[in-house]
Amino acid sequence: MRVSPIAFCTLTASLTLVSLTPVPSVAQEKTAPTGYTDTPYLPGGKWRVHDDARPRPLVVTPGKTASEAPSDAIVLFDGGNLDEWVMEKDNSPADWLVKDGFVEVPPKGHGVGGYMRTKREFGDVQLHVEFATPAKIEGNSQGRGNSGVFFLGSFELQILDSFENKTYADGQASALYGYKPPLVNVARQPGEWQSYDIVFEAPRWDAEGNLLKKAYITVFHNGVLTHHRQPYLGATGHKRVADYHTVRETGPIKLQDHGNPTRFRNIWVRELDLDAHE
Repeated sequence: MRVSPIAFCTLTASLTLVSLTPVPSVAQEKTAPTGYTDTPYLPGGKWRVHDDARPRPLVVTPGKTASEAPSDAIVLFDGGNLDEWVMEKDNSPADWLVKDGFVEVPPKGHGVGGYMRTKREFGDVQLHVEFATPAKIEGNSQGRGNSGVFFLGSFELQILDSFENKTYADGQASALYGYKPPLVNVARQPGEWQSYDIVFEAPRWDAEGNLLKKAYITVFHNGVLTHHRQPYLGATGHKRVADYHTVRETGPIKLQDHGNPTRFRNIWVRELDLDAHE
């Protein structure tokens, strides 16, 4: 039988298309396991290696930037209002100065004055806070951009203008005030925005009131590690150390009014369950 040139070309093209069409392999069709039920148990635990029955972590949507709160965070200040805060002195509504997306320590004589604390109490947390010390340099040592972040109302992480500013080592920016200097000084110039990203672990007591675990803190200052799970000796105090007697397992987060117009923005916190998925 004679095949026309046109028919021959059509047949050849069809055969070529068929030969190029991928054939699903057995490996491609196989479904990967989501876990196992026949692997050894992890030492001292109730889960097997790759245990299929082990609860999966909660899905959290991260912020689009390091400043933006993830989906499970409590936003303490986003530039709009101080609804999450009260004045420590008398529990009245927080009256620090809010403007242009930040909150600023007010001048002496404004409102109630003093520390500002959260209405809520927290235990183990991840905290993000951004701050800026005054652009205009006034004073020296502890008189430049002095403020602080307190956990449980008791444990301070120092805020200070430490850019080319000599002061005692355990009073530097990112120091555990009165106790532990930061690993490095990564302070930016006065007036520039800086950040703390902190993991704070609350202390624990037994039923008889004996201290089982000290408070611990991990700090990144401007993205640089300055403390790695460092224990606190005790509640912060200018002339006291190793004192846990007045500390509880939960408490407010406080921002310090030290008389310097330090600014804050983008403050959010995540409550942590550090015993999850054991």
